Amino acid sequence: MTRAVLVAGIGNLFLGDDGFGPEVVRRLATDPGPPLPGGVRVVDYGIRGMHLAYDLLDGYDALVLVDAYPGGGAPGELTVLEVGPDDLGAGEFDAHGMNPVSVLANLGQLGGTLPLTHVVGCTPADVEEGIGLTEAVAAAVPEAVAEVRALVRRLSAAGPAPTPAPESAPAPVPARTRRS
Repeated sequence: MTRAVLVAGIGNLFLGDDGFGPEVVRRLATDPGPPLPGGVRVVDYGIRGMHLAYDLLDGYDALVLVDAYPGGGAPGELTVLEVGPDDLGAGEFDAHGMNPVSVLANLGQLGGTLPLTHVVGCTPADVEEGIGLTEAVAAAVPEAVAEVRALVRRLSAAGPAPTPAPESAPAPVPARTRRS
């Protein structure tokens, strides 16, 4: 038995480095490396937040979001975070846009629950209009693909799905940061 894992590429490819998530999942889907474990679905959501929200209602055990992440580091720096319900707060849901925090925070209103969630983010250099990643962010894509593969292998391992933390307990948020 394997866990169902959704790998979601998030971002607008018409805004430079904001297209990091879609580029990583595109490379992951075409990577000649070993196949991903069964039960893993890789999707480029772009800016379709409602689509992601409804897909999460299918009952995934884990979610890996891949996105540009304004963590304050140098452009191209990767950050891996585990995100729980207490990390999200509230956000206004926009059915025509993609704010991952709002999508995940409002999942309960649609009848869903937040699965075990990780973010693989990359500090952008430029998110102005334009197609294509900057050199620093493009150089981080292969490392991000490797990081997502490692997460997916761990998250999809056989065994019962992780139990969400009780609502009253704060969710731990371990963070790792790597420079590319």
